[in-house]
Amino acid sequence: MPSSEFFYHCTCGGLLDIVHDFRGYDAEYLKRLFKERLSERMTPYASGVWRYKELIFPELSDEHIVTKYEGNTGLYASELIEKYTGLKRVSVKAQSENPSGSFKDNGMTVAVSHGKSLGYENFTCTSTGNTSSSLAMYASIANANSYVFVPDKDISMNKVLQTLAYGANVFSFSGTYDDGIQFLEKHSNELGLYVCNSINPFRIEGQKSIIYEIAQYLDWELPEWIIVPGGALSNATALGKGLYDLYSLGLINKIPRVAIVQAKGASPFHKMVNEEKKELTPEPFPKTRASALNIGNPPSWKKALQTLKQTDGITISVTDEEILDAKAIVDKSGIGCEPASAATIAGLRHLVSKQIIDKEESALCILTGNLLKDTDNLRYYHLENNPCTSFKNTIQYSNLTLYNISKKIIGKNT
Repeated sequence: MPSSEFFYHCTCGGLLDIVHDFRGYDAEYLKRLFKERLSERMTPYASGVWRYKELIFPELSDEHIVTKYEGNTGLYASELIEKYTGLKRVSVKAQSENPSGSFKDNGMTVAVSHGKSLGYENFTCTSTGNTSSSLAMYASIANANSYVFVPDKDISMNKVLQTLAYGANVFSFSGTYDDGIQFLEKHSNELGLYVCNSINPFRIEGQKSIIYEIAQYLDWELPEWIIVPGGALSNATALGKGLYDLYSLGLINKIPRVAIVQAKGASPFHKMVNEEKKELTPEPFPKTRASALNIGNPPSWKKALQTLKQTDGITISVTDEEILDAKAIVDKSGIGCEPASAATIAGLRHLVSKQIIDKEESALCILTGNLLKDTDNLRYYHLENNPCTSFKNTIQYSNLTLYNISKKIIGKNT
């Protein structure tokens, strides 16, 4: 058993939050320190998460840090995406370039490191895919065991296979992501399992580093808007927390507005905000092709609501067809992403068309998962008969011999 059991809820029933005392921190000193660490190699500070250790987990001993030098992901501009969204200044943060292929690595390195520091050897999560593959990777690096619970439908098998490849013990159950979360909340302590879902506040602390890195890359001048997909809503929560940290420390002088994008088939948070309700009504049977967004009872909705309040933020929902068309644009731009990521591009296009975002404003979209995380949707979009054909590319078949085909190609280029 670990030396100290870890709990995820306070006595009021809400999720725990970590509050740092940043008094005495000097903004200019931190900027210099973070810049110096960009040259680090083969140390924890080479990580795009642990570079900001003072703002994330300052008291953790370096010996407990479990890292794969996560973060350090690309920030890109694309004329194709700009034209598609109707906005002149758009950039994307490709968290898909993380070691396990998703933004989950930013939070998972901190969660597993914290669990290791407490003496845990058995780590767990319930997942539609990205969390499980990230956990399995970090648990293996830490020489620990991982136990993963995945719903038996509406998931990406690519992610499950990746989880298995990293050595996890995978259990398929009949039910939804929400059922899995409730099981772990009830039984994890008696089973001696350290939960690495977003109910864990150390996950949120790690994910804050995404906005820290964006701010540093942009020389501490953020765009007017940041667009993020909303599934479990941990990313939106971490984004808001990170923005508040940066502003409180004087590292940035303004807080961008945040837009949270959900899929129409799984949009309980958007419905709550749009209908001005005070409580979220869970959707018992969420349904979207963007599997990472297929969550009907997002555990972090209260914290995400706080993000909207702090940033004068908004929510929006988009159809699966809009998501897949937007994904085709991101893929064709040479960046690539999984469907859930493309919800940000689809959402931005909607917001510009409705004139909620002015064409002269700037925006940054966070891409959360890798292109190859979900090849079923690639096959569906490009090779099968589907309604999303606006930007479809498909295999061209020919009865010509390879020699004659090559002659035709060469002839065109001479």
